[in-house]
Amino acid sequence: MASDDLPIGRRVASWRVRRQMTQQMLADRLRRSKSWVDKIERGVRPLDRYSVIQDLARVLRVDPELLLGQPRSTAAGPPDGVDDIRATLARYDTPQAPPQTDELRRQVGHAWLTYQHAHYGQLVRLLPGLLDAAQGARSAELLVQAYRITSSLLVKLGEADLAWLVADRAMAADADADAPTLAATAAISIGQALRAAGRDRLALTATLTAANRILPPTTDPAPSRFGDHDVDGTYRDQTSRQPHDHRGEGRGWSAGEWAVGGTLLLQAALAAAGCGEHRRADELTDRAAGVATNLRGYDDQHRTSFGPIVVDLARVLLAAQRGDADEAVRRHSTVVRREAWRRLPAEYRGAYLVDVARAYLQVGDLRGAARALVDADSVAPAEVRCRPLARTVIAEVARGHPAPAGVARLATLVGLTR
Repeated sequence: MASDDLPIGRRVASWRVRRQMTQQMLADRLRRSKSWVDKIERGVRPLDRYSVIQDLARVLRVDPELLLGQPRSTAAGPPDGVDDIRATLARYDTPQAPPQTDELRRQVGHAWLTYQHAHYGQLVRLLPGLLDAAQGARSAELLVQAYRITSSLLVKLGEADLAWLVADRAMAADADADAPTLAATAAISIGQALRAAGRDRLALTATLTAANRILPPTTDPAPSRFGDHDVDGTYRDQTSRQPHDHRGEGRGWSAGEWAVGGTLLLQAALAAAGCGEHRRADELTDRAAGVATNLRGYDDQHRTSFGPIVVDLARVLLAAQRGDADEAVRRHSTVVRREAWRRLPAEYRGAYLVDVARAYLQVGDLRGAARALVDADSVAPAEVRCRPLARTVIAEVARGHPAPAGVARLATLVGLTR
């Protein structure tokens, strides 16, 4: 069996042996049990969390790509396969033998990891089969996740309208499940697709409505708009009339709900900025910052990447959107020095760096824009080489005379001429 075909657990074991470590030594450095390491290596326990793979890679002193068995090289240009995804979505028959839930869950986990590592060419080939399997299964949760992955990828590839259709199907799939958190995760995809399609007003309404449904009103900086304070400092939601305090403990909000709600608030903030409502965008971001303080040890089960670092990254993008590129650049130079930045998925960092390159362009800093693009290409090559948006930014930077060397190389890779 080729090394790329090995299960991830076998790769972990192989690198552990190369590093002359016992299972107990690896477990100690990860602050896990020896039994956990043994189950990972034997494939008994799935390894489908980006943060856990990063921890293993750090301890084993290897690139996460090596554990995943995925190549670093990325061809330029949008990957072929969108038509196959479109054809799969156009079929309304379901497989006669739906897959087992455990197997489908494994496939969904693998697809998420492929997306978070920005292997878009590989993912576009995986999705038709995954969508077929998910549409034939009886799990609304896994179907919504499959639709979310598909919608997110289509946004990357410039297929905003198709992404909107897929996100809408995620909402419809959840309607049958009656699961509020699942509906909120689908709303994240709705917001992303609408913003990519230039429909910021609709995105703002959709995401803010979903956020207000899943979050306690006390996360709003102006709670008096929603309810009344009790003399003991707790807060009564006028809709449910159930008391809860400022930590959300009365109803028992889970970390997953906080993360999904915070992500929706940031999507709403970016949509508000797109509508020119910059003060409202700042208020929503402040509210998201308050939500982020409720997350401790969250393992990102809903694949949002939400947390304080993501709020800070949003502030950079919002500053750029309101035309304050100097503040955007200043904030950016601070936030990327943090350890939390390096722990974000490659996809998230790469996409953010492309947006920062646009901010540098606003202040006429071609070298800064070039550095951001080169960094993005280093972190997540597909973000730069496959996305139409990045191609536009490369073209703008490459028009400089002389064009920075790194961007001149990228321009050649994606077929642009200066």
